[in-house]
Amino acid sequence: MRGLVWMKDEGAEYAEVGLASELTAVGVAIGTDPVPYRLEYILRTLPGYMTELLSVRVHGADWHRALDLRRSAHGTWSCETKEEGRLGGPPPGGDMNVLNGALDCDLGLSPLTNTMPVLRHGLDKCEGRMDFVMAWVQVPHLHVIRHPQRYTHLAPGAVRYESEGFSADLTFDDDGIVTDYPGLAKLIAS
Repeated sequence: MRGLVWMKDEGAEYAEVGLASELTAVGVAIGTDPVPYRLEYILRTLPGYMTELLSVRVHGADWHRALDLRRSAHGTWSCETKEEGRLGGPPPGGDMNVLNGALDCDLGLSPLTNTMPVLRHGLDKCEGRMDFVMAWVQVPHLHVIRHPQRYTHLAPGAVRYESEGFSADLTFDDDGIVTDYPGLAKLIAS
């Protein structure tokens, strides 16, 4: 188990992460955009780093949202949500049917979930380019959408992330943990 701290452009994140043939994590993040919030999550994958569970709780001054996002061993996605107070924006959850084919969740504004597809395909160590469909969780709304992403090996420990006109060259440590995500976060302690 490793304790990781990322400083973000819009907050900070702490996660306790276990890596073997699967990933387990418990984390907390503080953010400011579009409103101040505190987010807590539990992430668990199956062997091969495919999402099994992402449980998220997010709190603001007078609102609270919760999302339990699950992927079955057969690839079917489901979610349970809870909402109290008034945040505005899209509701938590979404149409799970559009997530068919997605192996991974991607928790918005968290560098940790970029680890799963990179480790599964060894893109931090070996040449290659892979396209993925993600179950992307918007933060702080916890709305879930289908999100295409591409990861391309650049050099050992360096992978380009691309999605819908955005790209960033990510740096990974020897365990496959993101250490630098330009414009989002930098690992400052582990």
